[in-house]
Formats: sequence, structure tokens, C-alpha cells
Amino acid sequence: MRTGTSTSNAVDGESALIRAVLAGDTDLVRILLHEDSDPDLRDGAFCLAVRMHAGHIAQLLLQYGADPGRSGKEDLLPLSEAVDSGSPALFEALLDHETRGRYPESELLEARDLARRWHETGAEAELRRRTGSRDAAVRTPVQDDEYHSVDEVTLGGTTVRDGHGAILTYAEELLGVRTSFEELTDRALAHAGQENHATWARVTILLAGRRDRATWTAAAALRTPPDPSRRLFCAEVLRLTLLFDDSDEDAFAGPALDMFTDWSAEETDLAVLTEVLGALGGLSGLRAEAALLRYAGHSDARVRRAVADGLSGTSSSSPAFSGDARTALLRLMADPDAVVRKTACCTVAVGRDHDPVFADAMAAAVLDDPDRLVRLAAAYGLALHHDERCVEAARLLGPPRRGSLEEEHYLGAVWRYEWRRDRR
Repeated sequence: MRTGTSTSNAVDGESALIRAVLAGDTDLVRILLHEDSDPDLRDGAFCLAVRMHAGHIAQLLLQYGADPGRSGKEDLLPLSEAVDSGSPALFEALLDHETRGRYPESELLEARDLARRWHETGAEAELRRRTGSRDAAVRTPVQDDEYHSVDEVTLGGTTVRDGHGAILTYAEELLGVRTSFEELTDRALAHAGQENHATWARVTILLAGRRDRATWTAAAALRTPPDPSRRLFCAEVLRLTLLFDDSDEDAFAGPALDMFTDWSAEETDLAVLTEVLGALGGLSGLRAEAALLRYAGHSDARVRRAVADGLSGTSSSSPAFSGDARTALLRLMADPDAVVRKTACCTVAVGRDHDPVFADAMAAAVLDDPDRLVRLAAAYGLALHHDERCVEAARLLGPPRRGSLEEEHYLGAVWRYEWRRDRR
């Protein structure tokens, strides 16, 4: 919870990184971290981000090597303050493995109980109780970390984020509390329609990580309710369970193939269907492929993207795409939607099927596609297919945009191709 931010004495000096943190410019922070290797500067920037309640930036600094263990006690926040902020990113940054030991279990227990009060009361109601304001609350979706969003609620001059359900779930996980499937489901579904919300994400990942038969059965039972939000929750938990299952037994693949194949033929909600097709993409074999190919020409681009992405998984046990899959991928590489085209190029790129027809299609994309990321993905594919045309493609594309890890990834494959070629 914040009523204002004071940063005048946060960090001495006016480095570009500190100015970017002060401005809350996450993209610039990422660029500067990619270019700057000064560990002391990263550590100071982390402390500043924490005190600004900028959890997203604090997590980014951790990813680039900031060491919160070198922070003084005064540089960190009480866990209760992080809970009040409602930012899961901030709470998790404070409990990085380097600093977790600084907080006694009693403080973590208190933080859990406080998060429960916020979650059960609701951010707006609790904020109204604390401020006494009768004004209308302003609710704004904001990005809380690199992948997930929350709502920011402002009332009576005070602002909080509504990620308390995610904070509560994380605190319980750290304390070794096994919360029931039903309670976790209710937490996630409180944000139905906001499937990118931090609470929904934290719950689905936690349940999928259990990888036990009881959780699988409980989730699968949500396949049939008329409420599409429950079906979406079911599909995501089961898809992630398959994704996280690295055991030799592959215990869930058999029942999953039957379930998701039948489900894909029946589902009418587009968001749920996309998630189901994503799950099929994690299951190799012709049945899964056939279920995906049914939707290769679907009118919705999200569905076609799921097909293009999923075909990389269904063919993983085979050295070549089937004839039908090859035809579909070539069509998807020329799709009206740029993300579909890029996804199809990436699927072809990483596949083991090096049919020249794919290389020719990627070479054409490099020259003709209006979208830069599609051209980059096509150049990446040419490099992975050991096609000399990738070199000219990279020359035409020029250097990667400053700070773009995706562009560096694609062009890095070309640079490695050239290195191997020249060594030969």
C-alpha cells in the first residue's frame, strides 16, 4: 500500500540504471542490465526498486545477478509492507533464496495471515475500511511481473494491487501448507476472465506441480461444467501437469491423450479450445496431430497459433512431419496473422524434418514478409536447417534491436552457423 514514493536519498549517484529504475522504465532497465556488468550498481538498484515497491523491476534485477544478500537490513521491507502493497512480484523478490533466511518463520506466518485478510475481504473493501473513503474506487490493470498482471486499486489517495491471493498461495507454499484443491480453485476463479492474473497463474502452477493422481482427478472433474472459466482452469492445470511431468513413467500421457482428443472435438469456447490444443501439442503421435489439424484453418488466429505451435510436439518422436502436417505448416507459414506465421516458422525451424520445401518457404519469408519478427524467425530456421541463405538473410535484417533477447536469439543461430561453416 502506498500513498507516495520518496526516492530522494535512495541511492547515491545518477547512473543511467538508477535513473531508469526511478522512472519505472522496465524496458530501459532490461536494456541497461544487458549491457552493464557492474554488480554494485545492480545491488543498489535492487534496493531502490524494493523501496519503490517496483516488484517487477526488482525481479528483473535478480534475474541479471543482483545479490539481495548484500543488502543491509534497512534496504529491505517488512513482509507486512509487501503484503499490503498487493504486489506478488515484490513479495517474491523479498523472499529470494538469498534473503529468505532474514525473515523468521513468525514474520512469514503473520504475512500469510495478513494476505488472507486482504484476499478474503477484497482489495477495494479493505482499502475502503482503512481509508474511510466513500469515493468511487479506480481499478486499472497493470503488469506486475514479466508475465502476469494484477489490478491496481486507488481509493482515498492510496493505491494497492489485488494480488493478495497469489501472495497468500506463495506464503503457504513456503510454509509447507498443503491447501485444498477446492480452496485454491476458488482463489483462481475469483479472477475468472483474467487468466493472466498473478493469482490464477500461481494457483495453476502450484497444482500442476503436485503431479499426483488426486489433483489430476479433481481437475479433470471440471471438464464438464457449463461455466467455461472452470473448464479453462481444468485445461490449464492438466496441460501444465503434463508439461511438468518429467518422470520416466509418464503417468498422465495415456489418459490425457484420450481426454484431450475427445475434448478438442467438443469444445465451443475459444479460450478453452486454445488451451486444449496447447495440451495436445505436448502429446506426440498421430492422434494428437489429427486433433490439431482439424483446426488448422480455423477462423480465429489464436486457435491457428495453437495448432502451429502444437505441431512441434506431436511430431517430436518422428524424424519427419506427416504429409498432412507438412501441408498445414506451409499454409500457416503464409497465414494472414503475423504471430501465426512466426510460430509456424519456429515449429519448422526446430523440427527434424529438413525437407527443402520448408527451407524455400523460409527463404521466401525472409525476402517478402512485412513483419520483422517473421523474417527473423525464418532466418533462424534457415540456420538450423544448415541453409547458406541464412547469412544473406541476416545481412538484410541488420543487427538486433538494442535489448531484444528474442532478436539476439534468432540471429545468434545464424552467427553459430557461420562459425561452424568457417571452421570447416
